[in-house]
Amino acid sequence: MGMFTWAVSSTILGNSLEQWLKAAMILAVGWLLGKAISWLGASLLRKVAARTQNRVDDELVETMRLPVVTLITVLSFVLGYAQLDVPERIDLWMERIFHVSVALAVTWAIIRALDTLVNALLRTRHERDEDMDSAQFIPAVRSSFKALLWGLGIVVALNNAGYDVGALLAGIGIGGLALAMAAKDTLANIFGGVTVFTDKPFRVGDRVRLNGYDGIVEEVGLRSTRIRTMDGPLVIVPNHKFTDSMLENVSLEPSRRVRHELGLVYDTTNAQIEEAIGILRALVHDHKEDVEADHAAYFSAFKEYSLNIVFVYHIRKGSEIFSVQTRVHLDLLDRFRKAGLEFAYPTAVEYDGSAMKG
Repeated sequence: MGMFTWAVSSTILGNSLEQWLKAAMILAVGWLLGKAISWLGASLLRKVAARTQNRVDDELVETMRLPVVTLITVLSFVLGYAQLDVPERIDLWMERIFHVSVALAVTWAIIRALDTLVNALLRTRHERDEDMDSAQFIPAVRSSFKALLWGLGIVVALNNAGYDVGALLAGIGIGGLALAMAAKDTLANIFGGVTVFTDKPFRVGDRVRLNGYDGIVEEVGLRSTRIRTMDGPLVIVPNHKFTDSMLENVSLEPSRRVRHELGLVYDTTNAQIEEAIGILRALVHDHKEDVEADHAAYFSAFKEYSLNIVFVYHIRKGSEIFSVQTRVHLDLLDRFRKAGLEFAYPTAVEYDGSAMKG
């Protein structure tokens, strides 16, 4: 009996065994309570979520289980620590640690919940638009969103711990300003990528023209965009170019306008010129599946080496532009040759000087 009384009344690090047992019990009960709430809540909520058509509630149930257990465990640790008597200096540091831990645990829970909601929103938008570049931007948007929330959570944690956050941010701001000046091009490209994502001036697979480059968009990233030019090389364009340059999205045009100026030899008669114009008009009609009825064909000018006919037609949106052009132009060549119409090219006529004297 005496030994038991001595054991209970003895102290460890300034606290009785009873205090340590009480603190440990509170911590254990808190952890078990968190696990029980997580398990019971997940079981009940999973059944409720299974009755709904969307997947968001199911994902929320899964993502919030671990943060809930962590938050309850941290709070139980705080309550258990309150049962102990510790020196004031240590107590000050432990209080700061608890403030930071609680703030970070709450921040983590909020981030997990909001991240699930944002991911569901972006996924729904991507599935609705069937836009490939949205899929590439989703990880970048989520990462930026989480980084912002973690930054706010850390600021709140430090503020609760008693640190002068204003002075800290001011010091960081001076260094951040220098860093921003050094990384201004990178930041400009990131903002340009966000602009491309929100405004959607083009999508993956579109044909665009920018600063003399003409090609197909293969990939849209947060910092740069990859364009496969019509000549074959891959061009990597910094995204800030799309905010300060004129961009032409060829794929968004209602139809592709094709204009030719056909030069015939000067031996061509008036009747042949009229026949040539008739052939061009018939050509548009015979390719009406891919070529719109709106066209122009007229005798335009007397050039140095040729009699010129302007031929303008429009390829329908959705048609394969190069294939249609090839078919139309081959058909044009065949019909002109059969009609005996000859294309002109620069020629020089040499005269015999003796013949001129005679």
